[in-house]
Amino acid sequence: MSVGFIGGKFLPLHLGHVYAIVHASSAVDELYVVLSHSEIRDKELCQGTEMEYISPQIRLRWLSQLTKDMPNVRVIAIEDDQDNDHYDWEEGAQLIKRAIGKPITTVFSSERGYNDIFKELYPDSQHVLIDPNRSHVNISATAIRAKGVFQHWAFIPDFVKPYFIKKIVLVGTESCGKSTLTRNLAKIYNTTYVEEYGRLVCEEIGGCEGIIQKEDYLKIAYGHKMEEIKAIEKANKLVFIDTEAIVTQFYSNLYNNEHQTVLDEIASLQDYDLWLYLEPDVEWVNDGLRAHGEEEVRDKNNQDLKRLLNMHQIEYKVLSGDYEARLNGAIEEIEELLK
Repeated sequence: MSVGFIGGKFLPLHLGHVYAIVHASSAVDELYVVLSHSEIRDKELCQGTEMEYISPQIRLRWLSQLTKDMPNVRVIAIEDDQDNDHYDWEEGAQLIKRAIGKPITTVFSSERGYNDIFKELYPDSQHVLIDPNRSHVNISATAIRAKGVFQHWAFIPDFVKPYFIKKIVLVGTESCGKSTLTRNLAKIYNTTYVEEYGRLVCEEIGGCEGIIQKEDYLKIAYGHKMEEIKAIEKANKLVFIDTEAIVTQFYSNLYNNEHQTVLDEIASLQDYDLWLYLEPDVEWVNDGLRAHGEEEVRDKNNQDLKRLLNMHQIEYKVLSGDYEARLNGAIEEIEELLK
């Protein structure tokens, strides 16, 4: 039986890796994909680039997703504590041989420069080059790290992309233009968005004030998170999200006089890249679900929500003025994020 392996740091995994792994899997009876990782070495590679360090658990997950329907492929991870300048290739080869546990007939790579070292380390194995000139997939992990994944987005596998999606959440009290701005930004950036899930729940039960129950807020918070996950899976670099758990807590306080610990816990697990706060200085519109249009009430609600955000130490960018000013302000903040 022929046994091969192909190794790498996969920092990040790209379509060049995918091409090589698929070709290697078709050339041997059993293929081992070896994730070689060292926190010291990998963090050094990311220093001074446009990419942050990615944990080996995430990279191992990517490789598992790629090969889950390839029955002759095994994914293994091998860790060391060496840096880039002092990597011990002989020790690395011994770790690989021990992990595979059977004679290796073929070593795959895309680097001609590995010929001599592989002859020395794997004398009984054939070194097979896959797309060494990168004529099929002209990309490298070094190039991606140098300029960032968004500059090479077409070379990132679809199942890897969700890891890099920038999450932008829009918050504010009722009738401040969140829903409209969320949809419009998604159109401009050709991506997905998440509707305010609480509105969907209120529409189901026919309103909010006086009939929404304590347990409804958990349904809203959990349902909203599931919608976020689905939107992120299909997003194009960015995803826009209308409200989140802190706003859900605000409405629990407002309508039911209930501050729910579980909502605070959900809020503490949130990880958004940009918070856009919309001031309630546009005209209040009664859509049948809203009930707080008086100016004094709008101002009080606005301050209450800000207090909640401050309690969670949220740094947010304020958008105010007419709808065009809000749109322009949001785009300005998003472009700064993308830099």
